[in-house]
Amino acid sequence: MSFRTDRFGGAELVPFPKRRAPGASAARPEARLPVLIVLHQESSTPGRVGNALRALGHRLDIRRPRFGDPLPQTLDQHAGAVVFGGPMSANDPDDYIRREIDWIEIPLREQRPFLGICLGAQMLAMQLGARVAPHAEALTQIGYYPIRPTAAGHALCPAWPAQVYHWHREGFELPAGTELLAEGDDFPVQAFRAGNAFGVQFHPDVTYAMMHRWTTRGYDGFSAPGARERHHHFADRAVYDVAERAWLDHFINGWLTRRPLLAQAAE
Repeated sequence: MSFRTDRFGGAELVPFPKRRAPGASAARPEARLPVLIVLHQESSTPGRVGNALRALGHRLDIRRPRFGDPLPQTLDQHAGAVVFGGPMSANDPDDYIRREIDWIEIPLREQRPFLGICLGAQMLAMQLGARVAPHAEALTQIGYYPIRPTAAGHALCPAWPAQVYHWHREGFELPAGTELLAEGDDFPVQAFRAGNAFGVQFHPDVTYAMMHRWTTRGYDGFSAPGARERHHHFADRAVYDVAERAWLDHFINGWLTRRPLLAQAAE
């Protein structure tokens, strides 16, 4: 890269915004409700999902029930809720796991936008009566793997990535009465919808920094059947991440515009 040093002669100038007159007030952006963020480790972050929500003007109300944070009794004061992943299982007997699964009944009953990612999707599936379990051949998905959107998935989001990032040892059945949005090979249910609630088995939230942390701290997972070696994670990211990021931005924007069916019918 080079910079012009000829006192602006023929150079392209950057148009800076004009200063406001003294006493003039800046226009305030439309107030938006915060989005409830449920994380499962002290060091966890909402990653790219959090970035997408902030870009739309939403604050993040971050709760960690595992460490004593309460969950709200209603989502009337939230635009939606996202339950993220973690190394634990939806089958674990810990009280906070049971409480989170039970709590998901609230966004389902209120028909609020809900998104479960990996563990969060498994919790949603379990709340809806489906089984969560390891693969019958002990296979895992750690790295990038292909998914295939269904006709319903295409109708929801036309541009799905060819491969998405995973880090899980368990999968789940498609809950009765829900809509399959994307499928895979070893773990058939990759994305599904139940009204305004969505679950994805993969991790569109993972940033480059998060991938470095996960592949450093979770290196022991690379020996599991089906797991990709660490260098493949970054090589595949260079190929597939742009499409996954574009899909996430499109999905999040449409997801937050969903409203309870009863409210729509009353208009």
